[in-house]
Amino acid sequence: MTVTHPAATPPSSYRQSIDGCLSDAIGSHGLSDADFKRWLDKAAPHLAALQDDYETGALPVLRIAEDTADLDAAEAALRKLVEGAETVVFFGTGGSGLGGQTLAQFGGWNLPGVSCCSTNSVHKLKTRFYDNLDPLTLAAGLKRLDLDATRFVVTSKSGGTTETIAQLLVALNAVRAAGLEDRIPQLFLGITEPDKPGKTNGLRTLLASLRVPMLDHHTGIGGRFSCLTNVGLIPALARRLDARKIREGAREVIDALLAAKTPDEFAPAVGAAAAVALSKERGIRTLVMMPYNDRLGRFSEWFVQLWAESLGKGGEGTSPIPALGPLDQHSQLQLFMDGPREIYVTLVRVASAGHGDMLDPELARIAGQDFLGGKTIGDVVDAQAHAIEDALVQAGRPVRTVDLDTLDEHAIGALLMHFMIETILAGRLLELDPFDQPAVELAKTLTRERLAR
Repeated sequence: MTVTHPAATPPSSYRQSIDGCLSDAIGSHGLSDADFKRWLDKAAPHLAALQDDYETGALPVLRIAEDTADLDAAEAALRKLVEGAETVVFFGTGGSGLGGQTLAQFGGWNLPGVSCCSTNSVHKLKTRFYDNLDPLTLAAGLKRLDLDATRFVVTSKSGGTTETIAQLLVALNAVRAAGLEDRIPQLFLGITEPDKPGKTNGLRTLLASLRVPMLDHHTGIGGRFSCLTNVGLIPALARRLDARKIREGAREVIDALLAAKTPDEFAPAVGAAAAVALSKERGIRTLVMMPYNDRLGRFSEWFVQLWAESLGKGGEGTSPIPALGPLDQHSQLQLFMDGPREIYVTLVRVASAGHGDMLDPELARIAGQDFLGGKTIGDVVDAQAHAIEDALVQAGRPVRTVDLDTLDEHAIGALLMHFMIETILAGRLLELDPFDQPAVELAKTLTRERLAR
């Protein structure tokens, strides 16, 4: 079925189709109409619950697209931070890093949208992300930086993330060694939760002792869902994106949620029902997120954390794999096409036909690939992105498509909100809490105990 939202106003930024997941397209390895309808019907009370969560404010991630005060504060803080700067370094792991990286990578090209923070200094900014803790990478990276022209944004919701605190300590020592100790309040910015009675926030305590300014991390939105808060939007602003347009795109998905009377009218509900039904009815154990656009490479990584950490608990969940087209047609596609029948692929396609450089017909003929002559690079990518869908269908492998006419701030905001809501609905279909991560917390505790010994 192609989701057309007959009674709801659909997001204008993208189109979703799960035709390639159904038995009509891929035979016995797909979902029968009855199986899919049963799981879609199961989503109905969860859709209604989400609408109630919006109305009551019980789920702040559904309301974040409407906020503006936090954007004003984020823009002002960034504008002050980057005076005289050439590079902004972001410390933050997991959800404190991947959302910002997703938006920064998307904004790495010259886009028409320019944020209100776009002074000359912001235009020149380079962004660097250190999310994985590695001694050689961190040391080498800091040595290459002109610390006088570098600024640091340090993010930890709890204020107790061991990796992030360790990175901050190393950076502070480097700044001191460079003779810049007096400028620490101008070189650093923190994002963490406000003080809570009876709860220690080491990051806030340390930064406050150094007179470093801080922005409040939203207390009701966890790390992997924080991409539309200041955690993700400060990197977006640093890459000259319009944060308000990103939130407008997310708001389109919320509007569709509120207008939907049944799950089949809401694309994230359709996506959640298809994923859970494929797992429960057809033994799907692996989900592949495969965009055909370099600017969405980190989006795949963001989705992997979102899906894995939200749904992998209590013996439930499916393993997400990041991929990138057309690159992974030459590596992972062999597995997707001919490996175990437990893989479900989502293709995210950005309209590219007619874009890019034209390929010389005579040179193409000499190279033995006449079919390339007169085509653009975008034509090649477009053909590949549609051919892989056809190939997966012919192989009887479930495939979903998400198509965007334009990859702009609206579209990326809508994509992020779509997959956050789809993940929440999938968790509720699986009767688990998509917002906690008990196994991760255990590993953190054991790490601290081992270091203390």
